[in-house]
Amino acid sequence: MKIELQDGERLDDLGIKGYQIIQKRDGFCFGMDAVLLSSFVKVKRGGKVLDLGTGTGILPILLEAKTPGRHFTGLEIQSEMARMAERSAAANGLEEKIEIVEGDITKASTIFSHDSFDVVTSNPPYMVDDHGLKNPNGAKAIARHEILCKFEDVSKAARVLLKHSGSLFLVHRSYRLAEILHCLREDGLEPKRIRFVYPYRDKESNIFLLEAVKGGRSRMKVEPPLIIYEKQGQYTKEIYEIYGWKPGEV
Repeated sequence: MKIELQDGERLDDLGIKGYQIIQKRDGFCFGMDAVLLSSFVKVKRGGKVLDLGTGTGILPILLEAKTPGRHFTGLEIQSEMARMAERSAAANGLEEKIEIVEGDITKASTIFSHDSFDVVTSNPPYMVDDHGLKNPNGAKAIARHEILCKFEDVSKAARVLLKHSGSLFLVHRSYRLAEILHCLREDGLEPKRIRFVYPYRDKESNIFLLEAVKGGRSRMKVEPPLIIYEKQGQYTKEIYEIYGWKPGEV
């Protein structure tokens, strides 16, 4: 299908199944965090998935390519981003499998049926509203700072929308881990699997990947660390494998 780009847009190859995604040249673009999360998520055959704060629609598209899930929904509050994600899904011929819904995470429980999803994913804003410098680009600020929703909103939405024993998968900053775990357990989402991500082997972790299960029992598996760089300018073998690249391609 021919993709009609609008002013300021670019088309990026996702390197899997020939899929492409539309993004703004000077706007918010998906990063490595979303790609790492897509490889951490587990979806059973026929599973129904909801991505909270889908942005460009990157997670639904990657999860459709990587998992045997049946249907993928992306919820996005910003109209322009939602329409762009919708166009990307259509451009890849995925209109029947991916639905983009414009709406607010804080109102997700009124948009979707309760206990209706097998998996919920989220790459939420990392920064509390008063932390760090805000990007003057509105879309980038909303994606990075808790301006329109806080992590508590993501957790509460997942609690209501997940089926019993359904899983929430998320990526977040390591320095907020204690707060995130407390919030999840308060909402009946038991942390079950975690993987810490490190920029280099001798550096501290900056992000983590986490699975929490609705109504799960207390026991969490800590997976082996994920290292991004072997050395400056060179990714580790695992990162090349996650992206589907050959060493030296990037």
